[in-house]
Amino acid sequence: MSDVSQIEAAVRTEFGKGAARRTRRDGNVPAVLYGHQSEPQHLALNAQAFAAILREHGTNAILNLVVDGKNQLAMTKSVVVHPIRRYIEHADLLIVKKGERVVTDVNVVVTGDAAAGTLVTQEATTLSIEADALKLPESIEVSVHGIEAGTQILAGGIELPAGVALAGDAEALIVNIIAAPSAAALDEEGEGAAEAAAESE
Repeated sequence: MSDVSQIEAAVRTEFGKGAARRTRRDGNVPAVLYGHQSEPQHLALNAQAFAAILREHGTNAILNLVVDGKNQLAMTKSVVVHPIRRYIEHADLLIVKKGERVVTDVNVVVTGDAAAGTLVTQEATTLSIEADALKLPESIEVSVHGIEAGTQILAGGIELPAGVALAGDAEALIVNIIAAPSAAALDEEGEGAAEAAAESE
């Protein structure tokens, strides 16, 4: 469940790409705080401290922002990471109140071993849920232990922790357990691909 992490946030007075670059150069992450009909607030968070919180609590981290000496609870709504250099480019933060329920995506973790001769394919890596902002599970576990081929696990069939409700499509396919292809079938597939490649040359 979500722990609240305290982090200092400075108010940004400059906007635009140049200002965001300067914020990052100073070791900070440009962020926008919004929600509850309030005006969006442009902030700067210490990049190292923010990255450490995300590593420990995941992308649904609950923050206690200290802005100009005042505390504000917020949830990390989205984080943009540079595709190559992997630093955090920007973050969107959502104002939350104690006891407020929020809708967010959490990671699905498949555990256990299905029955022999099966192949487990995970069709979705996240599940959309609604829960108390301060009690969000970091992930949802789905056990496939001993499950036979031909079984499909839909979002609506996943057991959720107390106080957590499904927010997405109950019919969405999350995990599919199929019969594992035989070695002969894989060989044939490989030969077919090789022949197709040879023909296209």
